[in-house]
Amino acid sequence: MSTGAKTKLDKVVIRIAGDSGDGMQLAGDQFTSEAASFGNDLATQPNFPAEIRAPQGTLHGVSSFQIQIADYDILTAGDRPDVLVAMNPAALKANLGDLREGGIVIVNSDEFTKRNLKKVGYEGDPLASPEMEQYQLHEVEMSSLTIGAVETVDIGKKDAERSKNMFALGLLTWMYGREVDGVEAFLTSKFAKKPLILEANLLALRAGWNYGETTEAFASEFEVEPAKLPAGTYRQITGNMATAYGIASAGLSAKMSVFLGSYPITPASDILHELSKLKGFDITTFQAEDEIAGIGTAIGASYGGALGVTTTSGPGLALKSEALGLAVMTELPLVIFDVQRGGPSTGLPTKTEQSDLLQAMFGRNGESPVAILAPQSPSDCFDVAREAARIAVTYRTPVLVLSDGAIANGSEPWAIPDAADLPEIDPNISVADDTDDAGDYLPYARDPETLARNWAVPGEAGLEHRIGGLEKANGTGNISYHGPNHELMTRVRALRVARIDVPDLEVDDPDGADTLIIGWGSSYGPIGEAIRTARGRGHNIARAHLRYINPMPRNLSEVLAGYTRIIVPEMNLGQLSMLLKARFDGDIQPVTKVRGLAFTGEELAEAIDAEFAGTLRDTEHAKYRRALQDVVTTTGDQVHLSPRPGLTNAYGGDAEFDYVGAERTSP
Repeated sequence: MSTGAKTKLDKVVIRIAGDSGDGMQLAGDQFTSEAASFGNDLATQPNFPAEIRAPQGTLHGVSSFQIQIADYDILTAGDRPDVLVAMNPAALKANLGDLREGGIVIVNSDEFTKRNLKKVGYEGDPLASPEMEQYQLHEVEMSSLTIGAVETVDIGKKDAERSKNMFALGLLTWMYGREVDGVEAFLTSKFAKKPLILEANLLALRAGWNYGETTEAFASEFEVEPAKLPAGTYRQITGNMATAYGIASAGLSAKMSVFLGSYPITPASDILHELSKLKGFDITTFQAEDEIAGIGTAIGASYGGALGVTTTSGPGLALKSEALGLAVMTELPLVIFDVQRGGPSTGLPTKTEQSDLLQAMFGRNGESPVAILAPQSPSDCFDVAREAARIAVTYRTPVLVLSDGAIANGSEPWAIPDAADLPEIDPNISVADDTDDAGDYLPYARDPETLARNWAVPGEAGLEHRIGGLEKANGTGNISYHGPNHELMTRVRALRVARIDVPDLEVDDPDGADTLIIGWGSSYGPIGEAIRTARGRGHNIARAHLRYINPMPRNLSEVLAGYTRIIVPEMNLGQLSMLLKARFDGDIQPVTKVRGLAFTGEELAEAIDAEFAGTLRDTEHAKYRRALQDVVTTTGDQVHLSPRPGLTNAYGGDAEFDYVGAERTSP
């Protein structure tokens, strides 16, 4: 390691950007692994197009990976990058606007040709523009240096140049005082069967590290000390990986087989991939031919006494809705993981959103209640998966878990729990008694506390019973069209979900504030960062976060009644706000964002500033409360949305919103 000058930092935000397929995610993952091994606290957020190989050198094809590393507890992958590595002009144009003033820009200058500049609309050389004077610009001929570094390897020029992501990674590794040993070990494992590709990547990695070590372009290395986290054994984990581990551990805690029936869909597919590696823990994974088959097989597995699980995203949840109603009627345990993405329809497959909440609550025919939970971070997915399984088998109900793309693909350190400390889950499956007479078993007899019905594995003598989608008679489970029985069963199904034991909502309110900010899901981190900023600016504000959405915590009404102003950030047009307004009194103000990207702490801190300035509800801060609009006018490439006079839409928004964008081709 270099012994030159080092600049100490408490945190840094780095974004690597280039063409989709150029290995930005791989480079980011490996830098993350090194930061995790070093002991930094970290959070990551990848951003990539839906196409496997988007048009090369275009804005549509830009893929990026952002990581924040710090020597203290952090909550997000950061707002504005301190360092931007841009592998081509498209990557620069798509990301430069996010870079903080004075930030470091490292560009692969070989790619800044007239042809590539023209592709993204640059009329001149952006590296020579006055705009770049506010940044620390480093032009590095990464492609040429990489090709030169691997010239001894018998591969073509194209394959040689593909190693430039490792050159960039080597340079970053040097800049932040890390060795490349861990990356080399990873590459050796990954390319063990491709020795020439392995050698090229290793040479490029070393070349990048040596470039930083020997060139005079970089004045110093930077140093971010390990974070002081609670004692324990940690590993880096993504939300989808934590979900898979949570499902597997829940099966072990319940002493049940686990069955996952799933149809691959972005961004949920990695749960299927991870669980398929854990077959040694009595886990069966089935890649179904479609979404309906995925949930159908999971319900069948639950009927057979296993923990039935299915995974999907918004479009798949819509397809699963009829079968989900069947699980409600049969009162079988089932866990559904919906990793939300931008919609509707195919929408934004690789971008995040929180817009499936109302679909989860009401997206089935008839009165069809299910339990709903939402993890708040990648590592929290482990605990939420276990809790979903506990609720499903204890209360004999489907449980919907609303993750999202930001959580699923993001990563953070996870304190690995001691398996012996994980609580057992009692499925309480009925077992035939020798004294039972055949035909006496009552499949819809209920536990007096949970209202959960009896659950028996089919084929047990004396426990034969009917099951299906037609309405059941209370107790016997026989088919019944009797009106009073239907009302009884409808109310019991609703009451069973309402009786689920959930902990009271905790509120962070050290100074007795009169303003509360409450969120759910992946808004947890940005809200936390915004609260830190807001309190630092002198604002007295409380915060709370919902993990349990159906049923909601029993003290929620009391909590909300304690505040005169309530702010609800969410990545939709105000769906949780709508639910809260329908159930509770109070001045509830949505703060919404539907751009395929998570909130930043900076955005929410500005919204809090606006609230305390008394302008959040004014059109001056319309950007914080965009919702359904009523009047649309277009001029050239400008779209203007404004409300009809005196009309407030169902979500409570009535603000104006302008959008100017070259991508619009017609009104």
